Amino acid sequence: MYSDFVMDHFRNPRNGGRLPEFNARGIAGDPSSGPFMIIYLKLEGAVVREASFETFGCPAAIAAGSVLTEYVKGKAASSARSVNARAVLDLLRGLPLGKEHCADIASTALSEALKCDGSFAGEGRLP
Repeated sequence: MYSDFVMDHFRNPRNGGRLPEFNARGIAGDPSSGPFMIIYLKLEGAVVREASFETFGCPAAIAAGSVLTEYVKGKAASSARSVNARAVLDLLRGLPLGKEHCADIASTALSEALKCDGSFAGEGRLP
């Protein structure tokens, strides 16, 4: 059902968990019932220096958070803003039918995080 690439990112997710120091955070989905994803960013100027994610979801959601955070690290925020669900699906090399929403949740969480100007000083708690 899932490609070897997706299964690798599911079994060995990169950048999982909350960043110890983040200054931007975006949430997509429904934290009360799932699926949902939180993207944490450490922005330095206009560059995404670090990125991580937390999710409550299926293997596709975990893989989406993993590949997305790998992709945006080191990128200009302006470049990261162009990442949409189609781009995440491309990074994943595709997902099975019915799992595409995982790419949308990941890209939406990133988009929400990038709305921050890097001055977010929260402790990483859900609102």
